[in-house]
This record gives sequence, structure tokens and C-alpha cells, in this order.
Amino acid sequence: MSSKQPLRVGMVGIGFMGRTHSNAFRQVSQFFDLPRRPVLQAICARSEGPVQAFAENWGYASHETDWRKLVARDDIDLIDIASPNDTHLDIALAAAAAGKMVMCEKPLGRSAAESLQMVEAVEKAGVANMVWYNYRRVPAVTLAKQLIDEGKLGKIFHYRAKFLQDWTISKDLPQGGAGLWRLDKSVAGSGVTGDLLAHCIDTAMWLNGGITEVSAMTETFIKERTHTLTGAVQPVTIDDASAFLARFDNGSLATFEATRYARGHKALYTLEINGEKASIAWDLHDLHRLQYFDHSESGRTRGWHNVHITDGDHPYMKHWWVPGLQIGYEHTFIHQAADFIAALDGGAAASPTFREGLATDRVTDAVLASAESRRWESVTG
Repeated sequence: MSSKQPLRVGMVGIGFMGRTHSNAFRQVSQFFDLPRRPVLQAICARSEGPVQAFAENWGYASHETDWRKLVARDDIDLIDIASPNDTHLDIALAAAAAGKMVMCEKPLGRSAAESLQMVEAVEKAGVANMVWYNYRRVPAVTLAKQLIDEGKLGKIFHYRAKFLQDWTISKDLPQGGAGLWRLDKSVAGSGVTGDLLAHCIDTAMWLNGGITEVSAMTETFIKERTHTLTGAVQPVTIDDASAFLARFDNGSLATFEATRYARGHKALYTLEINGEKASIAWDLHDLHRLQYFDHSESGRTRGWHNVHITDGDHPYMKHWWVPGLQIGYEHTFIHQAADFIAALDGGAAASPTFREGLATDRVTDAVLASAESRRWESVTG
């Protein structure tokens, strides 16, 4: 039994994100030397049978069917919110009021107004907090951040990102309920803007600084769908596709695009940054590689380099296998859990905090406002 102080985790949600977070907390102490040892204390979901089965499968000591009971327990240190977006606000406010640390899946709130309440609650309570924007923890993306901060790219001119999927093309797909809540605006807040572009925006602002203004367009291609819970045919009010132009504080220009109607793409997230001295490109489908172009190299051999991110001097990789052996998607959550726990030892707060998540939600709000107004919109706050 470890002598390290336990970090007793109470998680809400047993879907895809509940699994990724549970896996992260289960594995992180096996690979990272941390000041606290995560303990899977309790898992919470509404239905008794599924949550009990989840608890047994993942090794949780107990389970609850009411998140309020979970928050009230005195044997929980951290509340991790991995449930649908419409639950984030209430759970976070209650957890902060109870003095619990809070981690939350993205987007933080369904709107910046909700997110601001969450920020104010955790900051007033003085509790550790973090939003699960896991793509920052891809070693190749972290290396890109290091190269930019070191000035390797020089002045940045362009940033472009896209996130493409195709899973909602069928008109027969219903909306709402446990599996399809992302198509229900009342639960999700928005469509691909808050779901996919939020990832792109968070990464972009982490790498390239704040966004000042946007000009956007959105489209809902299928206007009506049957609602899973009621059986009624209802209007679809989320955005199926979203694209926008942006300006950064540093003067660079950007294009962003996300859709669930790109046939042939399941999760194509790519980014490219062009600077005065160099350029960087990254592709989620090849996540362990960073494409790098350095203009200072000799003209005869100048070209794009394919950097295989597996060596011990690359971000996070010393914790894993021998050079040449790559890691994957699930490891990004393990890295985020490690950074959060490491920061509890008195260091700087692990990023992204709720306040940083609010900054992303202010951009997505501006994107949706611009799509409606058909004008440039400033990012407020």
C-alpha cells in the first residue's frame, strides 16, 4: 500500500469520457512520480445497473445515482465532471461550495455566462480546478508549444485548424438521449462549435495567444429529427458545420473549420502554424509526429522534417517506453491527470484552468453570434 496521500476521486458520468478519465486515474501513478495517489472512490450515474457495472469494471470502491450525494460525501477530495454539458454548471457550483477540487470535461459551460459562474465559484472557494482539453497533452503538440515559446518560428503570420467528422449525416439519426445528447441544443449548448471547435480554439490560444475578433458562418443541414426521449419530430437547433476567420492579439490571421458532414472523416483534427522563420503542422491521425520546416537550413536540403516524437527528450516520453515506440490518444488524459496532481504540491495551477476554459467559451459565443449577425464580432472579456 502506498504511503503517499490519497486523492479520492468522485466521478460523474460513465460514457466515453468517463472511461477515458477513469483510465487516466488508474494508470497515472504507475508511470509518474506524483505527490498524491489517485483512488477511484466513487462513480456516479443515474441508472443503478449501468453505474454498478461500471464501478465493478473500473475498480471504483462505491457508486451513487445522485451526484448531490456524491458531492456531499466527506470521503471525496476531487469531483470530476464527465457528464453531459447541461450538468456541468450545477455540479461544479455544488462541488466548489463543498470545498472539493473540480475537474470538468469541455466545453466548461453551455455558454460563457455559465462558465463565468463556474470560474467565480472555484476561485471564491480557492479550490484546484481544470478543464479536460486533452489535446494540449499530445507530446507533439506540447513540443510545438515549446518551439513557439523558444522563438523558433519567429513572428507568427497564420494559424489554421480543422476538425472533421461524418457521424451525423444520416437523416434517420435521432437527437437527444444518452447517446445523442450532442444533437440537442438544450443539453449541449451548441453543435460542432462547442464540441469540436472548442478543442481547436483552446489549442490555438495556448499556442498562439488570445483571439480578438471572429467572422463566422454555421449551417444545420438536416432541419428536423425525431427526439429519442419524446418520439416527436423536432427542429434541430445545433450547428452541424461551423467555419470562421479570426484575428489574434499578435496580429496573425486564422481559419477554423469543423463539421460532422465530412464523409470519410471520423476525427480529423489538424493544425498548421506559419511563422517568419519556420512552420509547424500536426495531424491527430498521426499524433506522434510533428511536421517542422526550418527556413534557416541550407537551401539544398531545406524541407519539411517528419519528427517522430518517441524519445526521452520529447515532452512526457521519458515516462513511457523506449525510443521508437509510440503512445496514443488515451495517454493524453494520463498526462493531464499527472499535471493536475503535480500542481497540487504547491506549484502553479495546472493549465487549462476554469478561467482559461471561460476564454475559449467566450470565443465560441462570439462565433455563434457572428454566424447569426453575419458580421465581425469582438471576443468580449
